[in-house]
Amino acid sequence: MKRFFAVLIILTLPLLSSCSWIKSWGGEEPGDPAPLVEFEPSLEVRKAWSTRIGDGMGKQGLSMAPAYSSGRIFVADYEGILAVVDAESGKTIWQEQTEQAFSGGPGLDDRHIYMGTIDGRVIAYDRETGAELWNAQVSSEVLSPPASADGIVVVRCIDGRVFGLDDVSGRRVWVYDHSVPLLTLRGTPDVLIRAGIAFIGYDDGSVASLRVEDGTLVWEQKIVSPEGRTELDRVADIGTRMVIVASDLIVSSYKNRLVSMAADSGRLLWFKDIASASGVVVDRTDLAVSDARDDLWMLDRRNGSTNWKVDRLTNRGLTRPAFYGNYVVVGDMEGYLHWLDSDIGAFVARVRADKAGFAAAPFSVGTTLYVLTKKGELIAYRAGAAI
Repeated sequence: MKRFFAVLIILTLPLLSSCSWIKSWGGEEPGDPAPLVEFEPSLEVRKAWSTRIGDGMGKQGLSMAPAYSSGRIFVADYEGILAVVDAESGKTIWQEQTEQAFSGGPGLDDRHIYMGTIDGRVIAYDRETGAELWNAQVSSEVLSPPASADGIVVVRCIDGRVFGLDDVSGRRVWVYDHSVPLLTLRGTPDVLIRAGIAFIGYDDGSVASLRVEDGTLVWEQKIVSPEGRTELDRVADIGTRMVIVASDLIVSSYKNRLVSMAADSGRLLWFKDIASASGVVVDRTDLAVSDARDDLWMLDRRNGSTNWKVDRLTNRGLTRPAFYGNYVVVGDMEGYLHWLDSDIGAFVARVRADKAGFAAAPFSVGTTLYVLTKKGELIAYRAGAAI
């Protein structure tokens, strides 16, 4: 479940659960989680391996998703452990105790691992050894993975500023400033880079397109207006994960809007009234999204038409979905992974990873699905023959 936090200049209030915020702002608390769906399993899901990486995310509402590259998984915990794990076997290749208060990452390029910290630092580590290469100060806490392209590391801070840092030295090359509302969700959208352009999602329902080389604004588009009588009514944060397919940029907002835009201009192509803070995932022409009510949708990414909708997971605190072959997988706050047929939305399998739930959305590479629990257990699953 996403959390809210308030920002005034660069100060943050103590974190509370989203349910507490909703109640304190005069809204209704969500109902009880929907009961687990009863079905006859038709897919066997097996745990391939698991390994523990530190203490996970702690109680700070962090979400640091593992990153995959070249047969390895890069993963961190909130107390500064940074590790690289073999994706096939689960064997730890190396692990470092950095003693940094990590809050965002890992971000990767061919040579570096980039991490952000609670005290507003961006740190580059050597991918092969874990050695620290440079440490740069930015303006505030970094909650999303730094992204690297064309010699520039692009970093989004919680105060709305975006920094371009030299990937060799950490030297500041440029900075782009954008104001943020008083009340926002706990977390910032991932920076998305394509063809020399960085796409930045903001807490006021807008998306900015910046040139990576110099931070110049190419275009800015408001996908939904933060309107309402209260600060809570006006929460319009862009979803954590944006996706580019061909020339289309697909973006969700917590304020009941999912859109496809032309990536080169921000021109609106289609929209649908679906609220999602976790963002979207795409496989060919299929687009999967978990909404704010914890309903699971499968759309046609070309026009936004609905293929199917599952409303039997309400209030279960769903993660962003992941595609796995002919299936879609989504985690919930009780640690269950629900596997559904991606063509019709029928439940085919369910496994429980950890009672505490997940630190990030599941993701798949080839025939393996990976999840990281809040307690720091990295688990690999593989689906077998029908039962």
